Amino acid sequence: MKPPHGNRPGGSSRPPSDRGPYRGPGGQSARPPGQGPRGEARGGHGGGPGGARDGQKPRHDGPRYDGPRPGGKPSAPRGEFQARAPREEFKPRPPRDDSAPRPQRDAAPQRLSAPPQRQREHDGGRHTPDAPKGTVWLYGHHAVAAALANPARRLRRLLLTEEAEAAISKHLPPPWAVTPEKVDRGRLDHLLGRDVVHQGAALLADPLAPPSLQSVLEKEGVIIVLDQVTDPRNVGAIMRSAAAFGAAAVITQDRNAPEETGGLAKAASGALEKMPLLRAVNIARTIIALKAANVWCIGLDAGGKPLSGPAFADRRVALVLGAEGEGLRRLTRETCDEIAGLTIKGAVESLNVSAAASVALYELSKR
Repeated sequence: MKPPHGNRPGGSSRPPSDRGPYRGPGGQSARPPGQGPRGEARGGHGGGPGGARDGQKPRHDGPRYDGPRPGGKPSAPRGEFQARAPREEFKPRPPRDDSAPRPQRDAAPQRLSAPPQRQREHDGGRHTPDAPKGTVWLYGHHAVAAALANPARRLRRLLLTEEAEAAISKHLPPPWAVTPEKVDRGRLDHLLGRDVVHQGAALLADPLAPPSLQSVLEKEGVIIVLDQVTDPRNVGAIMRSAAAFGAAAVITQDRNAPEETGGLAKAASGALEKMPLLRAVNIARTIIALKAANVWCIGLDAGGKPLSGPAFADRRVALVLGAEGEGLRRLTRETCDEIAGLTIKGAVESLNVSAAASVALYELSKR
């Protein structure tokens, strides 16, 4: 019977001659007495003398390289035994302490500038205190005292230090609509934030309900329209100036404008409780509605002619101011009746929007 061949089913892929010169019964390799496993007594890679198989040349005639392999660990010389490194002793993992803080993953990179619709809550880089849904924390002596004196404001809690209670009592003697709670400054710092100048007074209240445009038109005075003014401190300062010069109301955009916050109320210094604050969905359509009510709309821009108060002595006026840095938008500018500017003779080219509103209101008060 012929041995199996690589070209036949069940045969080996190697020719019969590669199986060594020593063949025993049953196809098993016969080794001479005292010889170990296959290949130990051979001089080379083959089974014949000199390490070559029958009819074949040695695979390598030059000196053998036993050095380290490229990119790997050095191997032990052939024929030498390399002991395996002893395993490290098993050390049980210590129990996890759930009370210890866990390491936080790297946060996503912060945006250099947030979209306008997400800037409604920023408070000039300051901490915005947390308040229950539908409420707002007001702080500062003037803001808290004005809110306590406003019957339209729904009050929730009043936190006062001993010094703040004495200072507010001079402006508004008790009793008040809500009973004060005595606290220390540390508790207010924890509640409102250490960077908030609360003056030891904090009042939790509901936001004021905005009036209608029709109710504003029935009042006398200049109407101020803010086109995407996003800084709450600027809005609060404009409301304070508007109250000082007898304006009728302040109108802001519903989306790209700050909500009623403690920072806005403190910058307004009590004017938030006295000056109506409206929110319009579309500023251009609001200007059109004002023009339909015989209100002359003046857009304030540096490129316009100098603003003159006596020139509008017989007209109802609305003053339109643009955002910080960008100014009036194109559609807002085109919707206004005219564009006017302020005469600046100093070294600066422009003013902050709240400062420009104060100068313009003073000029219009000369009518």
